[in-house]
Amino acid sequence: MAEFLEESGGLESTTVGVYRTAATVKGGRRFSFSALVVVGDRHGRVGIGYGKANQVPPAIEKGQKDAKRRMRAFPLQDRTIPHEVEGRFGACRVRLIPASPGTGVIAGAAVRAVLEMFGVQDCLTKSFGSNNPKNLVKAVICGLEQLRSKELTESLRGRDLGMTEVEEMIQRGQSFMASDPEPVVVAAGDEAGTEANTETDEQKD
Repeated sequence: MAEFLEESGGLESTTVGVYRTAATVKGGRRFSFSALVVVGDRHGRVGIGYGKANQVPPAIEKGQKDAKRRMRAFPLQDRTIPHEVEGRFGACRVRLIPASPGTGVIAGAAVRAVLEMFGVQDCLTKSFGSNNPKNLVKAVICGLEQLRSKELTESLRGRDLGMTEVEEMIQRGQSFMASDPEPVVVAAGDEAGTEANTETDEQKD
């Protein structure tokens, strides 16, 4: 569940996982906790952090501070990503595929946390190999690092690319999205007149 950071307006954080480790000492076992946290503004900036402490709340707080330091901006195309990418980390592979408006984020918990904090609302994903949440999150960040905006690609190639497939897909999806119907406002006099007409019809019957 995402939560707002009090000291940073507009930033939200979500905890991917909390892990417990134990060290055997002379008096017994001593526990320590670590937390993997994702912080973003839902407008193209996201970062991941890892914190360790003897209690869960301090570990999450350390993870949030680490994630804020690691935040980076990545290109965003409307509510989805500009093009398909595949990120790798360790034995994890995550493929990110743009989707038309209204699709939603089709992903597991770890991948969804990063994409939602990043600001993606429509995206298809598929993971291959290991399902370790720590490596999955890092694989998603690796994929986001490969994203290039249309403007940057045009400047590098020195030519106009025209309308891309993702832009056409977004345009088609927006044309099918139904607009909200306008509410019908009935004045008090109209309601009284309607009731009177109803009573008259009943008397006629």
